[in-house]
Amino acid sequence: MSLRKLPEAKAFKRPDCYQWDSPSDALGEWSDRPAAAEADEPNTISILDTIGEDFWGDGFTAKRAAAALRAIGKKDVTVNINSPGGDMFEGLAIYNLLREHPAKVTVKVMGVAASAASIIAMAGDEVLMGTGSIMMVHNAWGVVIGNRHEFTDAAEVFETFDQSMASIYAARTGLEESEVLAMLDGPTRSSDGTYMSAADAIEKGFADGEFDAGDQSNPSASIPADILARRRMEAVLAKQGVSRKDRAELINSLSGERDAAQTAARDAGDIDWAAEVGKLKQSLSY
Repeated sequence: MSLRKLPEAKAFKRPDCYQWDSPSDALGEWSDRPAAAEADEPNTISILDTIGEDFWGDGFTAKRAAAALRAIGKKDVTVNINSPGGDMFEGLAIYNLLREHPAKVTVKVMGVAASAASIIAMAGDEVLMGTGSIMMVHNAWGVVIGNRHEFTDAAEVFETFDQSMASIYAARTGLEESEVLAMLDGPTRSSDGTYMSAADAIEKGFADGEFDAGDQSNPSASIPADILARRRMEAVLAKQGVSRKDRAELINSLSGERDAAQTAARDAGDIDWAAEVGKLKQSLSY
């Protein structure tokens, strides 16, 4: 079990009408940062993607976390995080898995730990922030489709989620739950929440110290150009309020894929993703 006395995250029933998403600002921060290199050290888990499986089969899931922890066994583990968040159900499940690990868990925030990824970070017995890294906390949110009853049910689940997250953050930081809930609301009680620099996170108790995360200035150095451009395009679309599903369909149409469920592309290799991102930014600026 965790060396700290951390509360277990309650299991929640996923609403049938719920679709997860990552905060648009967090997607933007994450898309412009390099993916931290896979560590050569043994007993390391790298969470360098969205939380939960995305439309391209990427993303970090509780299933992956469980498999990695089984392989590591009862040994100290280091968890590297650079993620904009995503599926809050998956995030709490991964938090519980790390909380229950029988040896020390060290979390290193390599770039961004936002939303569901910040909850995962709280499972660390020691949480370290990399140079220039960011942590973000906010109220649970996602897309809900249905009638008024489904919206009411989803609102109740979201409120319970917020209380559960607040208790975890409060236990980790020593802050009052009321103060944590205010941070989740953010300055305008919107979904923006609260962004913290490494120094802010350490001061408030969300982290314990800093470490040198290396050069974070050149994202193209560690991410294939097509993936980097896809992330940037998705971040631009998310900022404009385009839903996660519609973003995937638009990006797939540009890449030559027939729909989000299919991976076979007609001529994806001919797409100049960087140029497409530039065109999209221009078109959305009017």
